[in-house]
Amino acid sequence: MTELSSSNLDSATQKPRISTENPAPPPHIGIDVPTTGDAALSPARTVNQFKKITALPLVFLIFYEVSGGPFGIEDSVKAAGPLLAIVGFIVFPFIWSIPEALITAEMGTMFPENGGYVVWVSSALGPYWGFQQGWVKWLSGVIDNALYPILFLDYLKSGIPILGSGIPRVAAILVLTVALTYLNYRGLSIVGVAAVLLGVFSILPFVVMSFMSIPKLKPSRWLVVSKKMKGVDWSLYLNTLFWNLNYWDSISTLSGEVENPTKTLPRALFYALVLVVLSYIFPVLTGTGAIALDQKLWTDGYFTDIGKVIGGAWLGWWIQAAAATSNMGMFLAEMSSDSFQLLGMAERGMLPEVFAKRSRYGTPWVGILFSASGVILLSWLSFQEIVAAENLLYCFGMVLEFITFVRLRMKYPAASRPFKIPVGVLGSILMCIPPTVLIGVIMAFTNLKVAAVSLAAIVIGLVLQPCLKQVEKKGWLKFSTSSHLPNLME
Repeated sequence: MTELSSSNLDSATQKPRISTENPAPPPHIGIDVPTTGDAALSPARTVNQFKKITALPLVFLIFYEVSGGPFGIEDSVKAAGPLLAIVGFIVFPFIWSIPEALITAEMGTMFPENGGYVVWVSSALGPYWGFQQGWVKWLSGVIDNALYPILFLDYLKSGIPILGSGIPRVAAILVLTVALTYLNYRGLSIVGVAAVLLGVFSILPFVVMSFMSIPKLKPSRWLVVSKKMKGVDWSLYLNTLFWNLNYWDSISTLSGEVENPTKTLPRALFYALVLVVLSYIFPVLTGTGAIALDQKLWTDGYFTDIGKVIGGAWLGWWIQAAAATSNMGMFLAEMSSDSFQLLGMAERGMLPEVFAKRSRYGTPWVGILFSASGVILLSWLSFQEIVAAENLLYCFGMVLEFITFVRLRMKYPAASRPFKIPVGVLGSILMCIPPTVLIGVIMAFTNLKVAAVSLAAIVIGLVLQPCLKQVEKKGWLKFSTSSHLPNLME
């Protein structure tokens, strides 16, 4: 992914770059978002008084938005065997992760403000479709976040069996959700530091395990395919790969909180991409190559058992602790993204003004509470149901993003793009074809129950936006557009 280098940040043929040091942002391309309400939500000086997030914490926030480590990839081996799992984590990034990361780098630096992909889609397709993008992405993010307390307890229940079911499990989910929500409330800078510390702690045991496994590796074990392809569970396989290698665009929703986003965002995406791919490939190579294969054992938490076999009980316990803390990091990162997305939508007048209110720590406290409530309501679903439902909703949002990316390239070829993918309009279209085909394949393997629930959620969004417009028209809730944002009508 050499395109994500700083050499592409400047171009003599482009208009002047967007600069975070310039208090007057350059004109953006058109978006029909009307200004409503009485006063602006908050002036620029109020927004800028909070500490911005820098490159290293941003890398680990992206790492946790997308991955958090190899916890949850075990089902890829269970579904298809070692060979397809290894090939999948090598090939899939080229089909999906790299195009999505590149589009995020270009669009995120083109519109360096909170709300991210909502603003992108609104600029190309209008505020109605921008709202739909915000709805499905926020909903898929909340569904995604409902996984992490479940995974946290799944990794702990072998050592603490009481957390496996019943009232103790429900109570543990509630306590964990409240505690992590409070940490999000205390500030994005705290979340960033926590992400770095948790990330290092989560990755280190797999580095140790990889080195310790070298004498035990048998490369022939990597070539095993599940029952000569006939026994491959393609739905589980594809959903596992997709879930573990998507959400690169989620970081865009808090672009307004990033220090010098036009430079920091592309670099952070590049380093996070390398970190994510390596954190998957080496554990799979180690686990499948160092011990005899029993596919049915490859499920959530199996890396703990692999660690015990390779390094002893101490390594198994370290991996188990790393898995637990990794789920905490993923929760924090996803909650930040979801809540700042709601803040960005409110600042653009798409949601009631109350969603744009910040705490004294600079965090969108209403959005945090709203997102946490959704997590608690959805936490009763099973792991596979959550992954399938969120993947389908996410696919709908990604189709809108691909259309937006191509449309803006066609309609506004000369618009300022501090980071620009070095392809023309035709190249932009060709780049979006493989991931779009993949979306079609994933949808084809979706069961009817998940498809019906996801379709119902999409329909709710189609109706919700006009309803909010009526609420605004009646004056039941206050909507307004923040004055510190550039006028996207220009």
